[in-house]
Amino acid sequence: MVRSSTFIALWLPFAFAVGGEENAATKYDPMETNANFRVPLLELTVHDGKRNRDIPVRVYLPESNQPAPVVLFSHGLGGSRSGNEFLGQHWARRGYVGVFVQHPGSDTSVWKDKPPEDRLSAMREAASLENFELRAADVPAVLDQLEAWNANSQSLTGRMDLKKIGMSGHSFGAITTQAVSGENFPIIGKKLTDPRIKAAIAFSPSAPSRSSAETAFAEVKIPWLLMTGTKDIASVGHADLKSRLAVYPALHGAPKYEVVLNNAEHSAFTDRALPGDEQPRNPNHHRVMCALTTAFLDAFLRDDATALRWLNGDGPRSIMEPEDRWQFSPK
Repeated sequence: MVRSSTFIALWLPFAFAVGGEENAATKYDPMETNANFRVPLLELTVHDGKRNRDIPVRVYLPESNQPAPVVLFSHGLGGSRSGNEFLGQHWARRGYVGVFVQHPGSDTSVWKDKPPEDRLSAMREAASLENFELRAADVPAVLDQLEAWNANSQSLTGRMDLKKIGMSGHSFGAITTQAVSGENFPIIGKKLTDPRIKAAIAFSPSAPSRSSAETAFAEVKIPWLLMTGTKDIASVGHADLKSRLAVYPALHGAPKYEVVLNNAEHSAFTDRALPGDEQPRNPNHHRVMCALTTAFLDAFLRDDATALRWLNGDGPRSIMEPEDRWQFSPK
């Protein structure tokens, strides 16, 4: 086909511009870090005077002293602030302040001093509405304390950009994340959403068992990234794979992303295997988690256009294995 010189003159700059955008997205690498940087850790306690409750936190600090976006992480049932260190380390190396929250009453204290034969029943008892409400209230309490520390503290003054806050969590921590990031819980009788949170990541999410997913997630207004696995079943709780996969189609108000990792069990989203695991752990699963969460945070907390192009393009597939499933709606 013959093109006129005028058309060629108009088309070539456009082609170069598009190619430049593709090259920028190609160059974006969410796994690139400074391997020589040793991430500083702070172990602190937030005291919530209103509830007379102490909330342990672990803070992962980035290399730069400039104000950095903040990502909170809420552990699963029986976990602690020291869990999921692979995420805290990676996020800090990528320039985020990671704040890993420990929830008394549903943390390691549930099972630590129990005989092995009593641990499962203790865990089931701790998966209560009361502990859910305590967890949900821990998040704004921690955010309030971060504001105070950012204004005046020995180690955190001016280190955090608290206009750019992400929330994340696994299992019971995913439910906590969902609660403070827009999900409706009619049984509570009040809104739990914290408007300071601008993006959310749920590892092993779940839809409610007593109401419709459409109703539960109707008021979600911020971007969500969902991560589950084809064998993501916990020994405590109602959530099965159907429940985990029901969250994504019920989200309509903002960009949404979902990865389903092939053969990933519930423990794949933690640091170590759990009793009852049947599958060998796939090391690429943690790589996918680090890469996708970083690109998601870069895109929606930092407004990084190259990260967003990577996330909405072929980038995620370059990290995943062929059997992993990926879908998104950029809105």
